[in-house]
Formats: sequence, C-alpha cells, structure tokens
Amino acid sequence: MVRALLLVVVCVSAVGVAGLAVSADSMSEKARKLHFSSIVLDTHDDTTQRFLDGKFDLGVRSGSGSIDIPRMKEGGLGAIFFSIWIPSKITGPEAVNRALVQIDAVREQVRKHSNELVLATSAAEIREARKQGKIAALMGVEGGHMIHSNLGVLRSYAALGVRYMTLTHTGNTEWADASTDKAMHNGLTDFGKDVVREMNRLGVIVDISHVSDKTFYDALEVSKAPLFASHSACRAICAAPRNMTDQMMKDLAAKGGVVQINYHVGFLSQEFRDAEKGNPELDKARSADLVKLCGDNEGCQIIEGERITREYVEQGKLPRVEFGKIIEHIDHAVKVAGIEHVGLGSDFDGANMPYGMEDASKLPKITEALLQKGYSEDDVRKILGENTLRVMTEVERISRELNAGK
Repeated sequence: MVRALLLVVVCVSAVGVAGLAVSADSMSEKARKLHFSSIVLDTHDDTTQRFLDGKFDLGVRSGSGSIDIPRMKEGGLGAIFFSIWIPSKITGPEAVNRALVQIDAVREQVRKHSNELVLATSAAEIREARKQGKIAALMGVEGGHMIHSNLGVLRSYAALGVRYMTLTHTGNTEWADASTDKAMHNGLTDFGKDVVREMNRLGVIVDISHVSDKTFYDALEVSKAPLFASHSACRAICAAPRNMTDQMMKDLAAKGGVVQINYHVGFLSQEFRDAEKGNPELDKARSADLVKLCGDNEGCQIIEGERITREYVEQGKLPRVEFGKIIEHIDHAVKVAGIEHVGLGSDFDGANMPYGMEDASKLPKITEALLQKGYSEDDVRKILGENTLRVMTEVERISRELNAGK
C-alpha cells in the first residue's frame, strides 16, 4: 500500500513497450480464451478502505478506483485478497479494533453480494468458487503491528478467515524491522520468530513485502512453510528498498515461495524515484490538497491521490509510465527466480497504477503481453494464479502436519 509517497507517473522505456502491440486477432482470441479459462488470483488489493465508507457499493461499477464486481468480472479476476490495513503509527488495542472492523467489513461485502462472491480460506475453496462461477474473496493483514504483540490476536484473525499477514508495514513493529524504517531489532526478535512459527501452525502465509532484508532472511530461516511477497517488485529495475533483490528472489524460490509483482509506478520505475527526490514541493502540494479534500479518510485519499496525479500528467507537469513496466518486472523475476515463483499482487486501490492498467478490467492485457513475449499457456496460467495456489496448498499441508504433531 502506498500513501505517503508522492504518486508521480513516469515514462516507460522503449524496452518495456516493445512487442506489446496486438499483432493479430488470433493472438487476442488466444489470450482471451487462456485468460478466462485460468484462475486469476491477485494477492493484494486495498479496496477494504472503501468498504468503510457507507456510500461505496462493491456490486456497482464505480467511476473511480480499480475494484468492483463488474470490473473484476470483466477482467476475469477469480480470487482477490482484500488487505486489512492500518497505519504503522496506530498500535495497541486501537489497531486491533480497527483491524476487526475491516475484517467484518470484508465479510459483510461477501454476505451482501453472495451471488457473486464467496469467502475462501484455502486453495480448494478458491477452486470450488471457480466451479460455482463466483469470485473468491480472501483476506490478508498488512502489518504485524495489528496483533498487538499477542499470539491470541493472531489466532483470532486466522479464525475469522485471514490467510496471510505481512510481518511489517512501513514502520517497525515491536518484534520486526521494516524496510523503510531505522533498524531496531536486527531483523526478527525471538517473539517475532514465534509469530512466524505460529503462522505456520495456523496455516497463515508469512508475507515478507515491506520487511527489511534481515527480517526476510530471519523469516525464511524460521519458517517451515513457503513464504510469499504479496506485493513487491524487482530491486534490480527499481531500487525501492521494499522491492526484492535478485538474491532474495532466488532464496525465496529455493524454499518454494512466490514474489507477486506490484503495479505501483513507484516500485516499477527508477525514474519515479528520481522524480520524487527531485521535486519534494510537488509532494507537499499534493499532500495539502488531499488533506483539504479528504481529511484523514484513507479511502478518499487513495482515489483523490490518483486523480490528482493523473491531472499532473495531463498538464505535462509529470511524465507517464505504461503497463508494460509490469511485464518487464514479471519477466525479470521469472528469469531470476523461475517460472514457478512469480505471481500478481497489484496493490489496486492502494497505489498509483500505470497507464493501461487502471483497474481490474485491464488484467487480460497481462496475459496477452506474456503470450506475445513467448510464454507458453501453461506458464502464463502459473503466473496468473497457479503458483500462488501451490503455495497456499503447501502452507495448508504443513499446518495440518504441525497440528498433528509431525
């Protein structure tokens, strides 16, 4: 999730765009058939913040944001992890209470739209939802600060259907270091390692997006189950500290994990990071506008932030990035980690999307672009969702074994 950053859009390189044009109707038809016969699984969406606004109806096509049921159907999105998120600065009982409110909001959306959605907590339930013609709704807690250093709270979240937890968000927790904060613990504390072990037992996936490099390696060593990065990209292309290095991706893959590529321009493009550092006044102006428009309403800030950024682009104040940058990161991750270890974690409704990937209805373009780059149909299916389903299945198996005392 990206809120504090300046949401600037930058130009994509020619390399990122080359080969993405539709060359023939047959290719488009092939992509369409492949995409809509696959389970497309997105591991990170921040639409939950909009659920807290009584005016938002997930069942109605919205003129803003990236996610609603009509556009999910149009884009063939078959399974979605809704993020449970609270800023890192909010801790203690308040963080727990606010997390519970968001968990309830997701469950309530499923209840209201039971003809289109079903709550899923396992790979098998995602596949069953597919057979029923429904979209599987899942949940991930984005930040370990929301457990209030209490394993009982973690167990409560799991019982309510949460199936992954990001160990940190942008700030350190009392037991883990984040990638964008000053190190306090040299990775995971002893309690942090207990958190990972309990997540393994509960069948909750250990998510290492946002964590420091040392926290990543500590979690990788402690966990008996595969880990994933629910919404990260490649540091070799864009040097954001919460992106993964090539070595980290190799090590994640060696333990069976998956890196799900984030679509936010600030994690896709080095040019973005350079522009951010070079124009701090623009960030201040944008932040001031958001406060005037939204106050502390996070759902409003997400939507208005993207609108303001698009205005900057249209006015020529900022350049733009195209969706081909997503393909560049996917392709790099595949080359480094292997085809079995890459997936999709958009950050829809929580970040600034590149042009051509404004919302869930655009997802078939990823399938088409990968086919045009020479990926086989089987390999495309893996990236779209099968790799993540494999991780879920393995995490579930290890949970059963741990609970059986094996």
